Amino acid sequence: MWEKKEPEKDQRTPVMAASSKSEPAYVPAPAPSVAASPAAAAARGRAANIGTSLFIKGEVSGSEDLTVEGRVEGRIDLKDHNLTVAHSGRVSAEVHAKNVTIVGEATGNILADEKVEIADTGRLVGDIHAPRVSISDGAQFRGSVEMTREKGAVAAPVASVRERPVTTAAPPQIQLPGRVAVQS
Repeated sequence: MWEKKEPEKDQRTPVMAASSKSEPAYVPAPAPSVAASPAAAAARGRAANIGTSLFIKGEVSGSEDLTVEGRVEGRIDLKDHNLTVAHSGRVSAEVHAKNVTIVGEATGNILADEKVEIADTGRLVGDIHAPRVSISDGAQFRGSVEMTREKGAVAAPVASVRERPVTTAAPPQIQLPGRVAVQS
């Protein structure tokens, strides 16, 4: 705070001009990059990261993709973005995201607008509501799956075996020369 700051040195890089060999021309150094907004970062495909040493309890919401390598408890709301639970990640939350990929452990219900994927090292205890679901060989899953084709669509109830009408048609008859036989 009280230290003297050295004056900034000339940030230009000398370059020999093609027309004059005796006098160097100066090219300005590139300007330092300014932190972009989260929306711009998401547009470039960047994602937020919750590191292995972090524990978050509460509600996490945002407008960019999220990778959880640490622990999250509560609620995760990334409606138009992707959530990835990394191998070291532990999530105990209600989740709403565009796509959810579980490589680590997750507990809680998942609502995905496009797809839920559980990798071979992944573990999920909870219900899945998504139009597409992928569970790799070796993955652990305990819960129910409800697949709907449209966002917000309600699945039509399926009649159980007991509710389906039973038809009792007469057994087919086989015509043999000179006889009528009934096959049962």
